[in-house]
Amino acid sequence: MQDFNYHNPTQIVFGQNRFNEIDKLVPKDANVMITYGGQSAKKYGTIDKVIKALGSRKIVEFSGIEANPKFETLVRATELAKQQQVTYLLAVGGGSVMDGTKFIALAVLKPDSEYQDILSHGFAPVPQKEALPLACVATLPATGSEMNGFAVITLNEQKYPMFSPEVYPQFSLLDPDLTLTLPKEQIANGVADAFIHVIEQYLTYPVNAKVQDRTAEGILKTLIEDGPVTYLDNNNIEARKNFMWSATSALNGNIGVGVPQDWSTHMIGHEMTALFDIAHGRTLGIVLPHLLRARKQQKHAKLLQYAERVWDIHNGTEEQKVDEAITKTEAFFNSLDIVTRLSHYNIDEQGIEKIISNLNKMGMTALSETQDLGLDEVRKILLSAL
Repeated sequence: MQDFNYHNPTQIVFGQNRFNEIDKLVPKDANVMITYGGQSAKKYGTIDKVIKALGSRKIVEFSGIEANPKFETLVRATELAKQQQVTYLLAVGGGSVMDGTKFIALAVLKPDSEYQDILSHGFAPVPQKEALPLACVATLPATGSEMNGFAVITLNEQKYPMFSPEVYPQFSLLDPDLTLTLPKEQIANGVADAFIHVIEQYLTYPVNAKVQDRTAEGILKTLIEDGPVTYLDNNNIEARKNFMWSATSALNGNIGVGVPQDWSTHMIGHEMTALFDIAHGRTLGIVLPHLLRARKQQKHAKLLQYAERVWDIHNGTEEQKVDEAITKTEAFFNSLDIVTRLSHYNIDEQGIEKIISNLNKMGMTALSETQDLGLDEVRKILLSAL
């Protein structure tokens, strides 16, 4: 196991009917900006519940944070927060709203000429030692943004990752009832997103990190068991609870400490979303099976472990077990009605070249846990996915 430091300051409030606890967790004198996306949060009463829980506090609302939050939208939110002298941010929504709110938390304390600088550090911490405090009410299990300091922001058809230890939510409310109105497609995308978050930290090479491996395998098996149930049965609240906590646990840092991490599927998927507006989780489901087939040699040991421990494949040669595990992984995405072929999304060879060009512009030319996945091989992987 590799050396690591680990700290996660986010308090989780998990379960049904917990809204009243917001009043205890947000400072009494806070001037709160509630951030959210479209009108579903209003339509289904979630915003009203949040406002009621905040009591007599001054409240400002900012709506319209889109999926894959755009820099320009977040700048408008930042300017409003400054004008209204907001002191606390409360994100109500899925990963995009939470990510966007993290950007706002940093940008509010900067002059407008420096907003774009927040996006210039990649996965290195933003060198800013303070941010506006924020919290989350999660309505879409997927990204794990409710319990980490990461965000991805879209600017000029490019997706920019950012990280800051200052933007971990102070608390996040996870109520499975808030997910009952989600379209099935969003549930499917969330399951795929959470699943592949785990894969990116698990399917690399062995470093004898037994706790991380066993925890990752438990999350994967839970998603395999309860993801499709949640997708098909809106009334199974117990499956929904397990799915929701799996999505949070997939990217709260616990399974990623002391182990090598890949993230090449995410980097490729990000550019597909930016260019072709395909939902993030869906792009990951498209890319991963084809990437695993191309990287079988480099990931052989962990793929074999994955086959045996996650998919319970114990018959056949090592190569047969690995192949069957990848086939089962793709079938799992297909069972969620995620089509894993680029042609289904009208992406052809020209589209693939656009993805390669964007990766090159972003400096993503040496991907994977060993930085040996170049753009020529990425092109071959995408061509195999047509």
